[in-house]
Amino acid sequence: MFDCEQYPTDKQAKEQIVEIGKRMYQQGYVVTNDGNITVKVSPTELWVTPTGVSKGYMTPDMMVKMDLDGNILAGSCRPSSEVKMHLRVFRENPDVRGVVHAHPVNATSFACAGIPLDAPILMEAIMQLGTVPVVHYAKPGTYDVPDGIAPYCRDYNAVLLANHGVLTWGGSLLQAYHRMEVVETYARVILNTLSLKKQWRFSESQVADLDDARRKAGFLTGKLPQGVEKAENMQDVLPAVRRETTRP
Repeated sequence: MFDCEQYPTDKQAKEQIVEIGKRMYQQGYVVTNDGNITVKVSPTELWVTPTGVSKGYMTPDMMVKMDLDGNILAGSCRPSSEVKMHLRVFRENPDVRGVVHAHPVNATSFACAGIPLDAPILMEAIMQLGTVPVVHYAKPGTYDVPDGIAPYCRDYNAVLLANHGVLTWGGSLLQAYHRMEVVETYARVILNTLSLKKQWRFSESQVADLDDARRKAGFLTGKLPQGVEKAENMQDVLPAVRRETTRP
């Protein structure tokens, strides 16, 4: 259903969007009518979610087909006004096949605080995602939004939209969605380690090793966080030994 090697058919694309929409809604990444999803079916054509519809309750017949210039080719519903940023990602990076926009709570909190996700602490984030920058605030639905994300579409896999949410993309719609999951997990782990007041950060050499492994696995995009000079995670930490009190 999610083949990265070829474009999906129109039917497959609409079914994929419905499936991803349900996952986003069930995970709490969107509420009410939040978010939008797009998937390409040719170098110049894509399907997009309709405006004003919960992503958890969509049906294939609601989808709208468009070209990269924003012209509607098929469908009776109106597309989201935020499709402009999806179209810009596709134009800036022809390798992208799917784009997902959502408002997962932890990652969106970083977006509202203006803090990028760049702590070198989570192996999965380094392997699958890379760092996630914050793009300056722009009024939703305007061309200021796509203009803001344009510089990041080739070298990164996701961005935080200031005071708004998260945008991810990939070589398939499934990959774009998986990156949304990694973004939210990455944000949650950073927040948890901050509450614990301790972060074991990867060293520069450990980041380099992970970069080599990710490239061999086919993950070629996404700028990596900067490691520290000396690793702190090369020691075992044993739990405290419980001392039994002997009663006389």
